[in-house]
Amino acid sequence: MKLLRYGEAGSERPGLLDADGTIRDLSGHVTDIAGKALDPASLETLSKLDPQSLPAVSGNPRIGACVAGTGKFICIGLNYSDHAAETGATVPPEPIIFMKASSAIVGPDDDVLIPRGSVKTDWEVELGVVIGKTAKYVTEAEALDYVAGYCVAHDVSERAFQAERQGQWTKGKSCDTFGPIGPWLVTKDEIQDPQNIPMWLKVNGKTMQNGSTKTMVYGVAHLVSYLSQFMSLHPGDIISTGTPPGVGLGMKPPVFLKPGDVVELGIEGLGMQKQTFKADE
Repeated sequence: MKLLRYGEAGSERPGLLDADGTIRDLSGHVTDIAGKALDPASLETLSKLDPQSLPAVSGNPRIGACVAGTGKFICIGLNYSDHAAETGATVPPEPIIFMKASSAIVGPDDDVLIPRGSVKTDWEVELGVVIGKTAKYVTEAEALDYVAGYCVAHDVSERAFQAERQGQWTKGKSCDTFGPIGPWLVTKDEIQDPQNIPMWLKVNGKTMQNGSTKTMVYGVAHLVSYLSQFMSLHPGDIISTGTPPGVGLGMKPPVFLKPGDVVELGIEGLGMQKQTFKADE
């Protein structure tokens, strides 16, 4: 299934995308794409619905973030061998973990605000993993049982805030609107191999990133298991699993985003995003 949330920000309704690309309303069956709705039993129940029996949504509504109630937005740094090489970093012996504030989450096509004082706002297309049931001390062999599905995540980053100011990376990752997710939460049964999915990103029509999850250092199952050794993962938590090469920081000379730039990104089978970058007044 391709689950989604549609409507004005703060008033989104749950839906799914049928085989013809029509949004079908799910509010008669779940209150939101969040919490218990992400449990495997709930997802199985939804999968048995006949999409044609659900109300069709007319017009062209705004698409919101594909999951609600996210308690933790966990990001993994330098998790693609080719991205680590372009930044001059060595592949870490364990996953690098940092957090992106959940207040950064927006819809896939919402405007992204370049924060005051920013001179190095950058892009990163990433595979997002959405947790479906509570995971604690899980093994790698069972880790995918705790995954509800996958989504496109844009880990927008302010490199000066991230690396040139004191402290950790979080403040360069958590600015308002720096976490577009969606358009869809694609349930895991539709993704044959999460470690072999092409992904891409364009800035003003020019391809900047063209990679695949096959160059991940630490795969999805390893990350879910690894993180669960340190913290419980709850339904709606998102793991943003790292980015392939082609970020602005890695260009020679570096290239960063400015007001008016348009970024498009996508992952095969998971949909596309498109954002216009604007100055945060």
